[in-house]
Amino acid sequence: MLKAIVHTDWTTGTINKNIYGHFSEHLGRCIYEGLWVGEDSPIPNTDGIRNDVLEALRELKVPVLRWPGGCFADEYHWRDGIGPRETRKRMINTHWGGVVENNHFGTHEFFRLCELIGAEPYICGNVGSGAVQEMSEWLEYMTFDGESPLANLRRQNGREKPWKLKYFGVGNENWGCGGNMLPEFYADLYRQFQTYCRQYGDNKLYKIAGGANSDDYRWTDVLMQKAAGQMDGLSLHYYTVPGTWQEKGSATEFEASDWEMTMRKALHMDELLTRHGTAMDRHDPERRIGLIVDEWGTWFDVEPGTNPGFLYQQNTMRDALVAAAHLHIFHKHAHRVQMANIAQLVNVLQAVVLTEGDKMLRTPTYHVLKMYAVHQDAEALALHGEFGSFGTGDEQPMAQVGATASRKDGLVHVSLYNLHPADAAEVRLELRGSDGDFEMEGFVLSGDGMRAHNTFDAPDLVEVKPFEGIKRDGQAYLVPMAAASVATLRFKPRS
Repeated sequence: MLKAIVHTDWTTGTINKNIYGHFSEHLGRCIYEGLWVGEDSPIPNTDGIRNDVLEALRELKVPVLRWPGGCFADEYHWRDGIGPRETRKRMINTHWGGVVENNHFGTHEFFRLCELIGAEPYICGNVGSGAVQEMSEWLEYMTFDGESPLANLRRQNGREKPWKLKYFGVGNENWGCGGNMLPEFYADLYRQFQTYCRQYGDNKLYKIAGGANSDDYRWTDVLMQKAAGQMDGLSLHYYTVPGTWQEKGSATEFEASDWEMTMRKALHMDELLTRHGTAMDRHDPERRIGLIVDEWGTWFDVEPGTNPGFLYQQNTMRDALVAAAHLHIFHKHAHRVQMANIAQLVNVLQAVVLTEGDKMLRTPTYHVLKMYAVHQDAEALALHGEFGSFGTGDEQPMAQVGATASRKDGLVHVSLYNLHPADAAEVRLELRGSDGDFEMEGFVLSGDGMRAHNTFDAPDLVEVKPFEGIKRDGQAYLVPMAAASVATLRFKPRS
């Protein structure tokens, strides 16, 4: 029997709620159709943003939302997205699908979205094709409360008071689509651009430098060596791709071997965070600078018949397990990881919500993030145990079961996953460090097989249900974990 022992009196750090952040880019149907339909749409909306998606995102407790990209950010010129919508410039989205971008969703609309869902805005500025002045003026437009041409322009466009903006990214993927730069060049450019990212009034910016692509540890070392004193955060991007970039594999038609490879790739995040964190520690031993994993998630081939540039993919229990595995790893590295943003919010890559016309569904990934929201801003708890093994071939076996635990407001939450696509597991769960007895309530997510997913005709095939079948064994709990399942248990001390 597998076992997990949670030490309720031994904390290992705070799980920053922003680890549960999201990302929305002007890509495919994420913004248009997914979030924005316009005030005149027959789809019910609030100020042009569709109500069904708003409701789903509120339930998810989205803590922070990154916008407008992504690669799109480094070709985005913010002035095109302000003022009367009928006079805004139209452009071709050269990165994603070659479609017309009408700029109807811009700065004001983004801040309104964040207000409606209760999320902190995280804006990524244009370094790749923009100028220092353009970035500086955007921040003045958004955050300055005094008398200036930019502040007056904001007022003219209907916003009297400035917005509060904490998180600001100075460029995106500058090693690739953001300019194909070398780390030494970008480090100097970052130092220049961030100089003009002014702090207006009591608005204090948390400046995020564009970090590495997956295992480019030299990029991290150079940036930390040359610009650590000018940054608050350093980003990292890593996608779980089971195949090659040319043939990534289907999101729904896959075999057990594809499942195993996907999980191996997902768990690689642990090594990435360890090694990038070590590079950061050399230059920032106090760990003042946060590691910001602002793009992560699965990346498969697009759904048949859809625009290849729209990156639209379905979402199965495989995605749910990838999400759970990542969240466990982020919890483990909570001493350094201060934000993570799954890619992306709606209709793109590992989306939490899919839309089709006036229909909407919540994906298995959505349900994992909602179940795990109880860990936001909680104290991570130490745990150990015997978690079994899973894997074929000559590669190192993976742990079959994963466990993470936290404590907040007198409650203890334990989340578990079973990585095996076919075999169930029973876990003996023991809570130590507390003299009291607990009331226990559990929730579980599983489906009819590893390919289980929701469709617009059957949007609730995979959903969270009460966890039945848990038994007491003295002071422990026997937890039956179905194959390819994710669960969260809540323990409340009896009064």
